[in-house]
Amino acid sequence: MSLKVVGAGFGRTGTLSLKFALEKIGFAKCYHMMEVHQQPAHRKLWQDAHQGKPIDWDALFEGYQASVDWPSCNLWREQLIQYPDAKVILSLRDPEKWYASVMATIYKGSNAGRNSEDESAREASRWVFEIIWQRVFEDRMEDKDYVIDIFNAHNQRVIEEVPKDQLLVFEAAEGWEPLCQFLDVPIPDEPYPRVNSTEEFAERWRKKDD
Repeated sequence: MSLKVVGAGFGRTGTLSLKFALEKIGFAKCYHMMEVHQQPAHRKLWQDAHQGKPIDWDALFEGYQASVDWPSCNLWREQLIQYPDAKVILSLRDPEKWYASVMATIYKGSNAGRNSEDESAREASRWVFEIIWQRVFEDRMEDKDYVIDIFNAHNQRVIEEVPKDQLLVFEAAEGWEPLCQFLDVPIPDEPYPRVNSTEEFAERWRKKDD
């Protein structure tokens, strides 16, 4: 099995909702950061990939038809080279709202993991810092303007480099229609998934700490 959909949008652009949406319309399974949490052995593969080392993409994505979110979105070019017929989805969000969401959720959680008494949590946090906060944003997450510039530049590169007929620029608020039209599948008879809001994310972390 090879990837049919490559998600190029950064985390906190509706990527978990997009994962569930893609799986609902037939692109199952969809790789997301949660897969890394469930398969810690994948961390080393992603480290190698981000360092430019050759990896077996087919082995990494065995059983998957799509990818979204970090850590895969950083390497959308490499995935498109490996799977040249794949469609690319660039999930977007208002940059100011995106930054606020990142800082209140995944970046906050990563920092908390650094100070955890659980070694596995500290290891996971170190990996996230290496793959995302340091590699993508040069460990400058408190510099809002810089981080938003990185976000916008990434999105612009995707728009400029991906062939137009292979690219969907998508916001979750648009719902099923553009997504299903782009992928040539029927529209499900149910609402588009709305999951993992900032409030839901914070509630999960609160329960973990209780």
